[in-house]
This record gives sequence, C-alpha cells and structure tokens, in this order.
Amino acid sequence: MEFSGRKWRKLRLAGDQRNASYPHCLQFYLQPPSENISLIEFENLAIDRVKLLKSVENLGVSYVKGTEQYQSKLESELRKLKFSYRENLEDEYEPRRRDHISHFILRLAYCQSEELRRWFIQQEMDLLRFRFSILPKDKIQDFLKDSQLQFEAISDEEKTLREQEIVASSPSLSGLRLGFESIYKIPFADALDLFRGRKVYLEDGFAYVPLKDIVAIILNEFRAKLSKALALTARSLPAVQSDERLQPLLNHLSHSYTGQDYSTQGNVGKISLDQIDLLSTKSFPPCMRQLHKALRENHHLRHGGRMQYGLFLKGIGLTLEQALQFWKQEFIKGKMDPDKFDKGYSYNIRHSFGKEGKRTDYTPFSCLKIILSNPPSQGDYHGCPFRHSDPELLKQKLQSYKISPGGISQILDLVKGTHYQVACQKYFEMIHNVDDCGFSLNHPNQFFCESQRILNGGKDIKKEPIQPETPQPKPSVQKTKDASSALASLNSSLEMDMEGLEDYFSEDS
Repeated sequence: MEFSGRKWRKLRLAGDQRNASYPHCLQFYLQPPSENISLIEFENLAIDRVKLLKSVENLGVSYVKGTEQYQSKLESELRKLKFSYRENLEDEYEPRRRDHISHFILRLAYCQSEELRRWFIQQEMDLLRFRFSILPKDKIQDFLKDSQLQFEAISDEEKTLREQEIVASSPSLSGLRLGFESIYKIPFADALDLFRGRKVYLEDGFAYVPLKDIVAIILNEFRAKLSKALALTARSLPAVQSDERLQPLLNHLSHSYTGQDYSTQGNVGKISLDQIDLLSTKSFPPCMRQLHKALRENHHLRHGGRMQYGLFLKGIGLTLEQALQFWKQEFIKGKMDPDKFDKGYSYNIRHSFGKEGKRTDYTPFSCLKIILSNPPSQGDYHGCPFRHSDPELLKQKLQSYKISPGGISQILDLVKGTHYQVACQKYFEMIHNVDDCGFSLNHPNQFFCESQRILNGGKDIKKEPIQPETPQPKPSVQKTKDASSALASLNSSLEMDMEGLEDYFSEDS
C-alpha cells in the first residue's frame, strides 16, 4: 500500500474483478492491499475503523453478545460507518474495500505494544464473530475455503451414518437430531479445545464439529494468524515510522483510543490512607475489593496482586509517599522486617510510579488486561472474580456483599455465558441501586470514579430499593427506553473521544 498527496488514483476494476477481490462480507485479511491511496483517505479510513472498533467494545460490555439487541446495534454501526456486514447486498465492493484497507492501517497503529495488540485482536475477533453469525449457510463453505481453512461440510449420507455418535459427543446438539444442522470434518489438531472438553466426535484423525461449535475454532485460527501478523508488522514498523507523514498519525491513533488509561493526572492526593477501608466496601470493584480484603487479612500479596492493586490505588489518587507508607505498614503487620521491605519492595513501588528503571509511568490495568492475562494460581488474589473464581465461591462472595438471591442469579447467568464485564456492570447497578448505570464498564478505575460520582450526588439514585428476589419482567417499552439511553450515552462518549482525533487529522501539517 502506497500513499500519495492529494492527487491519487484508485484501481479501476471491472465488475467481475471487483467481486473477486472481496467475495465475502468478512475475511481473514490474508493479503495486504496493493493499491495507491491518498493520505486524506488513509486518515479517514483510520478514524472510521477506530470508531467501529470502539463501538464493538462498548456494545460488548453493554449488551450480551449474540443477543438480538447486540446484533441490531452493531449492524446499525456498521451501516452508519459504511463497512461491509451482509452478503447479497448491492454494490458491496466499496464497503468491503474500506474494511480491508482500514484493518491493515490499524495494524500499523496497534502492533506497537502487547496492550494495544490485545485490545485490537479482541475487537477484531468480536467483529468477525458477528459477521460470521449472519453469514448465509450456503456461503460458509466458500468463506472457509477462501480463508484457507481445511474445513469441509460432510454429506447428508455421512451425517446419517454417524448421527448417533455426533449427537452423543456434542453438548451443543443435546436432545436434538441433526436435521439441517451442518457438520464439518476438521483435522483433529484444529479442534483440540473441543477434544479437551470431550465435546466432539473423533474418527480417523478428524473431528466432526457442528456449525454451532465451529465458530470458536474459526476465531482461534483468526486470532493466531492476526497475532502472528501483528508481530511481523511490529518488526517492520521502523521503516514505516521513518515516514514523517505517518509517524505522528499512527502514534496519535495508538495512544488515544483504547480507552482512558486512568493515570493519576488530577487525582493525586485526593484520598487519604484512612479512607481506603471504607472506600473498598462502597466504591471498589470486586477485583480490587477482593485484593484489599486479602491484604488486610494476610498482610501480604504476591507480585501479581501487588501490581494490579497498587496501580489501581495509584489511579484513584494515592501519591508515591502514601503508597510506600500504605504497603510498608501492612507488610510490617505480617512480621516483615522494615529493612527487608525497604530493600525488597520499595524499589518496585517507586518503579511503578516511574521513578526507577526505565522511568515508565505505569497506568492501572484495564478489565481486558485483567481478564486475559496472568490468571491467578493457588494463593493468588489478583484477576477478575467473575472470570477466575469458581461459581460457588463467587456466589458466597456476592452473598457476603449483601447482593440479593435474585441479583446473584442474574450475575451468575451472565458469568456462565462468559459476559464478565456485563456481570460486573450488573453488580455495580445493584450495589448503587440504579436501573441503568449509563456507561460501558471496561476499567476498574472507571468503576471507582462512577461510584464516587453517584455517591457524591452526580447521578440520581432511585428512591425505591431493588427487589430482585422475585424479579418481575419489565415492560418492553421500559427496556427499549433503558437500552436507548445507554446507547445514547455510549455514542455521545464516543463522539467526544473522536473529536480530538478528527481535529488532529484536519490540521495542516
């Protein structure tokens, strides 16, 4: 892909060539674009792709993925930003071209660190999952072939021959006959996750996977390919960054739009050490409340817990001096010698504040980082309770937080569906006695800030308490109203986020 000034040209293709370039509304992005584009189009595509991925992220933590609401909202965003989303639409070449080029532009911006790569991969996977879910069945085999996936739908005769074994081995088909369900013959090595869970029928080195289960395998393949591609892109990045037209643009993209980092700017010194115990019960998310309780009880946390909790406290306003005092006081209660703390732990605290080593001023962990990286082992207390806790232990923990039985059931249902951030958002609404928190939760420090805003009168609190023990279905009108207000809040926030980027791109260089 090459870039020119205002004078530019597009490749002009005949109808058949245009269709052959992008045969589907979704793709694995195996080949980079080869046409020339202008810097103006480069900038516009970059902005629109970031808007799309931010919408994917926000909708994913505001609605349960795969539900009718989630699907319709995401389709609306794709349509508004003019990206491809459905097969069999007229004149889909331009939306698919925009999708192809913009994906590769953001690879350049989001290959620069592990955190950026993780965020980019997750949003692209969610986007692919949505597009695959609305792909017509008669197009699936062609898509798999074009994506170089050796997955073949078996014939009706083969299906009938192995029906009993396939149904018995596949929980997703429990109690069903195969009927019109497509079954794919996949190399055994590509279905290891299903094999480990004893959820697939194996024969002669092949797994027979129902369509309902093949999505996870396709997403794993996509993640592996994209992860490798981002690593290769990062190696060649110095050559791209040497272009003075692109370097500031890419840096601006990568540093501004994975969400607020909740650094201590404006918060330093706003809380005192004697406030932390009370704040932990009123405004801490469960992950941090769990760490604080473990620290008070054991007078020690392992490295993963110290990093996760320490950066969170830094983000809510603890100064370096307060942090050193806080951790030292607690560790000494655990019979640790003060000199040992000064020699073994003080350096790490100063390092996290950017005062030692490379002088990197570390920012608090986001929900995505906590959920996807460094899972806790025995004796650890870090991680996400909704992701990493045993359901029964999570239930007991929620009971100790005075969440009602009906509320606990709602949260556990969300956890069972792997909607961890939505479960945390539901917890937020219950402990603050609000119907609709009006934001998409993606950061522990965001939980704290929004909690303080409510408790300090920044948002009206319902006069009547929630009675979730005997939940009553809300009228459909009210559901629509709540969903609309939440989406309006998301869109407003996203538009504000993007204003700075658009202003930046519009400046004369």
